[in-house]
Amino acid sequence: MAISNIFGIIPAKLIRYALDETSTQIGWYRITGEFAASKLFFESISFNLMVFVGLVLFMALLKGLFMFFMRQTIIVVSRYIEYDLKNEIYNQYQRLDQSFYNTNNTGDLMNRISEDVSRVRMYVGPAIMYTVNLVVMFVLVIGAMLQVNPEMTLYTLLPLPVLSAIIYYVHEVINRKSEQVQEKLSGLSTFVQEAFSGIRVLKAFVRESHSDSEFSKQSDQYKKASMELVKVNALFFPALLILVGLSTIITLYVGGLKVMEGAVTIGNVAEFIIYVNMLTWPVASLGWVVSLVQRAAASQQRINEFLIIKPGIISKSDSPVEVKGEIEFKNVSFTYQGGRVSSLTDIRFKILPGQSLAITGRTGSGKSTIASLILRIIDPTSGTVSVDGLDLKNINLYAYRAQTGFVPQEVFLFSDSVANNIAFGLPGNLPATERETRIRKAASDAAILNNIMEFPRGFETLVGERGITLSGGQKQRISIARAIIRNPAVLVFDDCLSAVDTRTEEEIFINLQRVMQGKTTIIISHRISSVKGADAIIVLDQGRIVEQGSHKNLIALNGIYAEMIEKQRLEEEVI
Repeated sequence: MAISNIFGIIPAKLIRYALDETSTQIGWYRITGEFAASKLFFESISFNLMVFVGLVLFMALLKGLFMFFMRQTIIVVSRYIEYDLKNEIYNQYQRLDQSFYNTNNTGDLMNRISEDVSRVRMYVGPAIMYTVNLVVMFVLVIGAMLQVNPEMTLYTLLPLPVLSAIIYYVHEVINRKSEQVQEKLSGLSTFVQEAFSGIRVLKAFVRESHSDSEFSKQSDQYKKASMELVKVNALFFPALLILVGLSTIITLYVGGLKVMEGAVTIGNVAEFIIYVNMLTWPVASLGWVVSLVQRAAASQQRINEFLIIKPGIISKSDSPVEVKGEIEFKNVSFTYQGGRVSSLTDIRFKILPGQSLAITGRTGSGKSTIASLILRIIDPTSGTVSVDGLDLKNINLYAYRAQTGFVPQEVFLFSDSVANNIAFGLPGNLPATERETRIRKAASDAAILNNIMEFPRGFETLVGERGITLSGGQKQRISIARAIIRNPAVLVFDDCLSAVDTRTEEEIFINLQRVMQGKTTIIISHRISSVKGADAIIVLDQGRIVEQGSHKNLIALNGIYAEMIEKQRLEEEVI
């Protein structure tokens, strides 16, 4: 950066020297106009001018070369820092547990990994570059100007502090207006995304005109904020040009007086004008740089808020583990963060390897919470969840989860092909033929193969955002195929057949009987038809186990389970 600025200052001195020498030679040329020597003076003037032009161009080339090295160093490194920071934040997001996502919205998470990181990059790149460049250039240029004439230097630099102060103030306004524009644009984008995602609901309730009206309102707000920003920008650049021009006018005026006094030469005035123009942009950028630093500091603080959070669920062991499937709950209780009532209280049960356990109960009784505890998405508030006789907290979490298959209640499919959604949990290094065979087999076991083959592109059919192009039952069966394709030791079905009819449900369970053999299976459902074939059944009510046993034993108790059977039978008769 210093070398680049040195090669930027040398041309000013060359131009000063060229003007002074040329004006002297022109004077001699006029004196000797009638003599033979005048031709030699003319040739000498032309030659000297060509030499000076060549030197100025050469200096400009060297300045450009070192400026390239400067930007290549600083800007490229800032991009690497941006890359590292985004990866660090994303990895931190992946380490954090479910409670973190329950308390933070997706938009805020996205903003910190995109907008905030970009602001930090602007600090470690352009802000640092322009700050160092300003310091280096000030030292070199002011030193050179003082050598020529200190008084003229003082007059020339008078408008520059005013210029920097005005730019700082204007940039504050621009930043505030820009954030308002971004806020309006974010709201507009969110509105459009929700409208398109829920287009079927919107059309079903005939709300197109209302949606159009709301969009117009938000669009007008965005336009108004954008126009205010445009007005500020429109005033900013003319004001900048006026102040820059004012410095040049002062230089010409004061320099002209000094030339008449004989204190400086015309070359010195030209040299000063070049110096003023060299300082204009660095000084003008000072306010912008200060604004960048402030915004970057605020953004880095927001980023650090998440980076310093310690994950609530961590793997305390890196040792490989082979899961056999014995799962035991010992006096397990759980209360969600901020909750006043326990979701689970004193839960005790044991599943042997290869057995199936069904968990049923009314809505809100804590069924899904047990699934989350088995997968260690959450940890119990008290008590112990053990696998194969070991506390789940002390087992290699990633190795354990790799040997489990989970079908959540709320199905999530990626915007990808059907095949890739089913094969999501498979290793990436599988041969193509084996991968295709396992995908087809898993689809068949989940009773979705026939539906897939009816799709226009079969397994390569894109399911759309969140699987919007599929029915609820199709999404659930693809989710089941995704869980069983890995041949896990533990299978957890969390009310995963609520969107299919009874006939399809029976077909799926017949197919799954073979898949479930030798695997520990937890079936969570409020439908008796889903749970009656399990080896053991637990009935939950308000977070407690109120009944436990086989299907026949629970019917004989004539309690909550028998009551649920009767209600569901009556509902089916009404339907």
